[in-house]
Amino acid sequence: MPAPILSNAPSFAFGSFDFLCSQSPLPLCSLLQSATTLAPVEPTCYARNIDINSGSYLLFEPATLFVQIIALLMTLVMIFYIRSKYTAVGRKEIVMFFYMYAVTIILDFLLVGGIIPPASSVFKYFAALHAGLFVSTFWCLMYNGIVGFQWTEDGTSKSLWTLRLSTLAVLLITFTVSILTFLNIAGLSSTSPMGLYILYIIFPALFLIVYVILQIVLVVTTLDDRWPLGDLLFGLFFFLLGLVTEFVMGSYLCEVATHYVDGMFFGTIFTLLGVMLVYKFWDSITKEDLEFAVSGKANVWEQRNPLLGDDEVVGGLVGGNGGGMHNENW
Repeated sequence: MPAPILSNAPSFAFGSFDFLCSQSPLPLCSLLQSATTLAPVEPTCYARNIDINSGSYLLFEPATLFVQIIALLMTLVMIFYIRSKYTAVGRKEIVMFFYMYAVTIILDFLLVGGIIPPASSVFKYFAALHAGLFVSTFWCLMYNGIVGFQWTEDGTSKSLWTLRLSTLAVLLITFTVSILTFLNIAGLSSTSPMGLYILYIIFPALFLIVYVILQIVLVVTTLDDRWPLGDLLFGLFFFLLGLVTEFVMGSYLCEVATHYVDGMFFGTIFTLLGVMLVYKFWDSITKEDLEFAVSGKANVWEQRNPLLGDDEVVGGLVGGNGGGMHNENW
């Protein structure tokens, strides 16, 4: 079994993308320069490319692009089912997270696959937009972690516009810092991208940690059912596994697979599994309102009037003319 390629790989350093770019071909890597070589850091091992039209065009990361197409289709399916749950708590907020994930996948597909060539004059702007979408998607996820605590009624204009405007602000801030870093202006440098590193690496990690903590608190303090914690923790596990396979074991896996796939391929797969479990977690803690849905769990967020006993509720429904279920045609 081949040994991992680590001899030429840069060492990890806080504030530097050198190590990350040596493991995975992130879209922004071709726009940043190593402080030691003053040149972009290339992956020590990368997947084979596909030669299209006799060398006139190269398609990069074909296996990863295939997984991204599957991820996009799965995301559209999840969006469809979320939109079908008309009365579920936080439906409009959580669907925005999946929309943003889908747009990020599409942009990643264009940049990673070389459909927008790195030599293109617009590549840096699309890469900055991709970075902005990446960070703001994590922000959107964290906001959805707050929605369950009902700080304001979900689905209202206040909740939705707070989410939209705050997400847009995070996107614009990240985009601005990214493009200024790529262009080496306003005191930002592509050889020392500390500001971009904090926005791109540290902030998403913090947003994810806050989301997980909030959801654990929500389940423990609000719900009787503890099974949703399994979905949440498995989703976190798959996301972390994706980071490990892409940025820690990327070169090793690439060598084992003889360059047919690399760490980005596995990272994309495990990230998709993590996102799917975010949907599964949300679905497990919200009301089942589909017409043919069958579930053994109670509606844990359904509010009941504590001043009415069970006998009074049943009597009002069956015996009283004011009962919501009473109908003379029955």
